[in-house]
Amino acid sequence: MKMTKNTHSQAVDKQFGSQAQNYLTSAVHAQGADLQRLAVLLTPYPDAQVIDLGCGAGHASFAAARVVKSVIAYDLSAQMLDVVAHAAKEKQLENITVRQGVAESLPFVSASADIIISRYSAHHWHDVGQALREVARVLKPGGKFIMMDVVSPGHPLLDIYLQTVEVLRDTSHVRNYSPGEWLEMASGAGLIAGEVTTDRLPLEFTSWIARMRTPEHFALAIRELQKVMSDEVVRHFEIQPDGTFTSDIMMLVATKG
Repeated sequence: MKMTKNTHSQAVDKQFGSQAQNYLTSAVHAQGADLQRLAVLLTPYPDAQVIDLGCGAGHASFAAARVVKSVIAYDLSAQMLDVVAHAAKEKQLENITVRQGVAESLPFVSASADIIISRYSAHHWHDVGQALREVARVLKPGGKFIMMDVVSPGHPLLDIYLQTVEVLRDTSHVRNYSPGEWLEMASGAGLIAGEVTTDRLPLEFTSWIARMRTPEHFALAIRELQKVMSDEVVRHFEIQPDGTFTSDIMMLVATKG
């Protein structure tokens, strides 16, 4: 049965609402060179109004709020937004506000944002192309879009492994796109791609599974799949005996023409 945008949104909300606190304390999300790069990229824009699209537990919002004028933390999950609002108050980041909604339909005035950021969210979006068109609409001319996410290696053999383990771990997963797909979608939305930074993200299996409270039968399916994958897959993802592996990540900086 084909899922509509509404039912997919409900699936995402169900998956992440109850896990909101886990994502606030997750080392994978709270730390990383990409957060440091984000702060460096934003520092030259102290007067910027920023939207964090699919903010999750708010780590990118917190990094941005320390160097820009204001941040709107935007997410589908009301429970995630409650976590962000509480954490922002604890961190004394009074320039963060929260707003609920989906990526494909942004409740913001056209040409109203200086910078839109998104970290580890886009692989859950129902329609990335539509979301990027909304990003382009809401950005001011010359505004920047900064995206950070796990990306597909592109090769079909490696891609099918990645998408399979991702959806087994989290049934609200849609797709990790390749860098080439990201560049094509950004261009199609009227965004001019600039800096592209790639890196590798180690994912410790036990905490990766626990963070989403993945059912045991799905976790076992991932482990059994890992055992029978080809040497090429094992090498690329650096699959370890305990299930720990490494994914590709990318930061894309694009500008509205």
